[in-house]
Amino acid sequence: MLKAENIDLFYGASQALKNVNVTAEIGQVTCVLGRNGVGKTSLMRAIVGQQPIKSGHVTLEGQNITALAPYDRARRGIAFVPQGREIFPLLTVQENLMTGFAPLARALRHIPDEIFDLFPVIKDMLSRRGGDLSGGQQQQLAIARALVTRPRLLVLDEPTEGIQPSIIKDIERVIRHLADRGDMAILLVEQYFDFAHALADHIFVLDRGEVVLHGPKNALEEDAVRRHLTVS
Repeated sequence: MLKAENIDLFYGASQALKNVNVTAEIGQVTCVLGRNGVGKTSLMRAIVGQQPIKSGHVTLEGQNITALAPYDRARRGIAFVPQGREIFPLLTVQENLMTGFAPLARALRHIPDEIFDLFPVIKDMLSRRGGDLSGGQQQQLAIARALVTRPRLLVLDEPTEGIQPSIIKDIERVIRHLADRGDMAILLVEQYFDFAHALADHIFVLDRGEVVLHGPKNALEEDAVRRHLTVS
């Protein structure tokens, strides 16, 4: 589904990513793990087109999308749930969901019933403003908004950040359901090891802008992965 190959990314003279390779497969959850500041969000921004790369390329279903703008990547089936959620606080929940219509053909511009099956709380809050929701509810709304676009690749950047444990379990259940459905690839950035490890099929560990460990979850030693997540 997704291949990001030999990615070099700079902010001015500072190199954030060094020859990074990441793949994600349909029906699987691929987790990118690492401490703060190691380049995880930069990698996600490179994949969705929000940050230009110096070298390397990104392919989606065999098509090179490296030169495409973020909105064109969205039309190709990439949906992004950014760190911090970035919902529109003055729009209602329903209006926030409707912003997901933008990359869709007119015939698909409706909110699938499955959204409300996955996130029942959203159905009860359609007329409330996004900014009036709790952090956990906003995170659920951000994921639901991404799903409205009918993605082939769902990219989630630290969806557990600042979220209460009960909603973390709900988000874990939704991600597992989406992977088991078998029609999308899921790329998940996390620092919360237990959450990521429970969901992951494949793990990539970043440190100082480079992939230092990768492989199927069961092929990696848990202690080796955890060492790259703790602050030394």
